[in-house]
Amino acid sequence: MNRRERVTAALQRQPVDRVPVYMWFHPATAAHLAAVLDLPTAYVGEALGNDIQQTWVNNNYAMEGVTHVYDGEGHTDYWGIRWVKQYFFNQIEHYPLAGAEPAQVLAYQFPEARQPELLHQMDAIIARRDDFFIGCDVSPCAFEMYWRLRGMAEALIDMATRSDLADVMLGRCADFAITLAEAACDQFPLDWLWTGDDVASQQATLMSPAMWRALVKPHLARVFAVGRRHGLPVAYHCCGALRPIIPDLIEMGMDVLNPVQGNCRGMDPLELKRDFGRQLTFMGGLDTQDLLPNGSAAEVQRATAALIEGMTTDGGGYILAASHTIPPETPDTNIFAMYAAAGISRAEIFDRAAAIRVRLRSQEMR
Repeated sequence: MNRRERVTAALQRQPVDRVPVYMWFHPATAAHLAAVLDLPTAYVGEALGNDIQQTWVNNNYAMEGVTHVYDGEGHTDYWGIRWVKQYFFNQIEHYPLAGAEPAQVLAYQFPEARQPELLHQMDAIIARRDDFFIGCDVSPCAFEMYWRLRGMAEALIDMATRSDLADVMLGRCADFAITLAEAACDQFPLDWLWTGDDVASQQATLMSPAMWRALVKPHLARVFAVGRRHGLPVAYHCCGALRPIIPDLIEMGMDVLNPVQGNCRGMDPLELKRDFGRQLTFMGGLDTQDLLPNGSAAEVQRATAALIEGMTTDGGGYILAASHTIPPETPDTNIFAMYAAAGISRAEIFDRAAAIRVRLRSQEMR
């Protein structure tokens, strides 16, 4: 069974040779594993058994796809957002609409002319079409894009006190994501459309569910609709405690939910599987805050096996992933124990790494 077949079968609750996997790694973890496997960092996920490849074509590219070597280095993206590297990640230093009056906010122009460059990020992913299940990430789609422009506090104040302004701007954020999604679906042979809009903390949604339904849901639904029109599964990423709005997301057409942070209120993976498993595929749920960094290898292997078993009780509907990036304090033994529970042995990982090295050397010689 190849990677695309494996993920597709899991989505359709058909038999698989092993659970599909899509792990994300903290930059320091990826660098460490690259050294262990003697590979460039970009190939760590492939060596460890990832079945999915995708990349960002919206503002998440500016956040995660542009890397800097030293803390304090930064860049200003096409949206006018200033990012600075702090502790391995790019953080926002300047919000272009912070302090702006409503008329100035409404005059803001999205970087429409940059869309071809943004979509160009997919070229390297599509080149691996024969080897992987392929996705295109058009997030952030609505609220998260607006607060990156406006600042979190002012975005929420707009929603509470200037709902007409917030509605227009959330719609324009979604419009930009929709344009990218339509172009990606037309240009590339995708296996799913990946969306995202973080709207929750570890305890609750950042706004009331009623406010989310009034101002965010209609626009996010329009993004989901692009994938549906093109016959693609729609995957949605939202960290935190979003349990109250999961039925809404299903109604809107969400097929896959990520990252399922089980230590957040109402987000126990097995309870979510019980309540929504007939309608959703889940991707995530493996605890990165305690289990992976602090558990023993035996505990990690048992917990991973139990999670896989519980999340595939209906024959599938699950992709093994962590609830966030694998943190750098995670022992190697725990990482290999996690994969062993998924049916991927340490020997298989090192054999795959060796095969990748051979392939890369062959490419260099051409």
